[in-house]
Amino acid sequence: MLVAGLLNGSEVFVTLLLFLTFITYQLLKDYVHKWRELKPVPGISPTYPFLGNALNFKSNGRDFFCQVVGYTKEFWNSPLFKLWIGPVPFLILYHADTIETVLSNPVHMDKAYAYKFLHPWLGTGLLTSTGDKWRHRRKLLTPTFHFSILTEFLEVMNEQGEVLIEKLEKQAGKGPFNCFNHITLCALDIICETAMGKKIYAQSNHDSEYVRSVYRMSDIITRRQRMPWYWPDFVYNYFGEGREHNRSLKILHSFTESVINERTEYITYVESDSESDQGTRKRRAFLDMLLKTTDEDGKKLTHKDIQEEVDTFMFEGHDTTAAAMNWAIHLLGSHPEVQKKAQQELFEVFGESERPINTEDLKKLRYLECVIKESLRLFPSVPFFARTICEDTQISGYKVPKGANVIIITYALHRDPRFFPDPEEFRPERFLPENCVGRHPYAYIPFSAGLRNCIGQRFAIMEEKVILASILRYFNIVACQKREELRPLGELVLRPEQGIWVTLERRKH
Repeated sequence: MLVAGLLNGSEVFVTLLLFLTFITYQLLKDYVHKWRELKPVPGISPTYPFLGNALNFKSNGRDFFCQVVGYTKEFWNSPLFKLWIGPVPFLILYHADTIETVLSNPVHMDKAYAYKFLHPWLGTGLLTSTGDKWRHRRKLLTPTFHFSILTEFLEVMNEQGEVLIEKLEKQAGKGPFNCFNHITLCALDIICETAMGKKIYAQSNHDSEYVRSVYRMSDIITRRQRMPWYWPDFVYNYFGEGREHNRSLKILHSFTESVINERTEYITYVESDSESDQGTRKRRAFLDMLLKTTDEDGKKLTHKDIQEEVDTFMFEGHDTTAAAMNWAIHLLGSHPEVQKKAQQELFEVFGESERPINTEDLKKLRYLECVIKESLRLFPSVPFFARTICEDTQISGYKVPKGANVIIITYALHRDPRFFPDPEEFRPERFLPENCVGRHPYAYIPFSAGLRNCIGQRFAIMEEKVILASILRYFNIVACQKREELRPLGELVLRPEQGIWVTLERRKH
């Protein structure tokens, strides 16, 4: 019996050893293949086996972002260059023609390896899912962003804009202050009410644990992405920031779970009590539509499915939009001539009226839309994003093997002088229709492009128009920082390191 047990144990050990040897061989084979195939592509040095360029990277988020942008300038005359982050190759793209090769090809639709570190937070929702799941989910969710539904959300945006104006009124005429948190909490109130049908009164609080956790999580994830020695979960949990990651995750998930449960109970109650609304029209929320949506087989989304999309909506719908509005406020405050033109347009539409903004007004605010687009050119909310190459392909004459990753540096792309002369200058007129004629369709992609473009871009532009219009109708903005003092943090979302400092003066009508 003992001998037989020992033999069985030996067989298990040998089998396990052979299995691990086979896996290691396959990984090494794939690594060596990619190394050889990508050897002709220009890259930075030194590059170490298995660690790649990771030891060269700055540990601070802002410094790392500046470092990568610096590389795009160094290699500007090359169509692309490569970085190795651990054993994974990333091709860096920053020219419209090379980016088009990837984004216009429906084969290369999978998100890059680095997105796996978002899965604990966002699951495999619309932002992070791949293949058939992404196609199915996109088809299912597209109707929830129909213009008629977005129009209903205009009322929420106006209401929260009024709350913001009341808060800013207390700062007017009192010298410099940081407006970043004010704008962010307004965006959070808007997304909570539109996405989840719940008022959370974030603007009534000076701080938000949810917002702090979003920022902390973004910082933690991007740091892990560029440190391959922390990629294995057991290493990260014992030696890295795993515990802090899990603390932030618990806060983020608890917040959205509680709202989903509360909304589910509310909908059940309303549907079971036909007299409860007494004929009054109830606002729809994205969550309501998710709870009622069925696929072609009549199946509803599971609780996990809904959680994934709500977490994605919450993150994508408040953080990116808040950042975009803050950058626009700084640029308007730094360019009084642009601010006056935007205010003149607002006067032509509203006169001295203080009425809310309607859909017809939004169509007329063409110059303000140019301001928003130019702000997103200089400071795209998502400064870079990544895809996986899903089949062997050619990019600008270089053979790129299946399984390689590409990082699209939106921040650098938007500064191509061929399409945007004097690219660091803030000129909203670039986006007047006559000035867009002939521009490369992939030269400006603040909401990505191709099949995986941002499903919520119309929602974002609408919100930014409403909130910026509300501020400009009541206040003159003066920026208190120079461009070089903003120090962008290139994490998941582009934010200024020290916030946005301005002074406000009440406008005299």
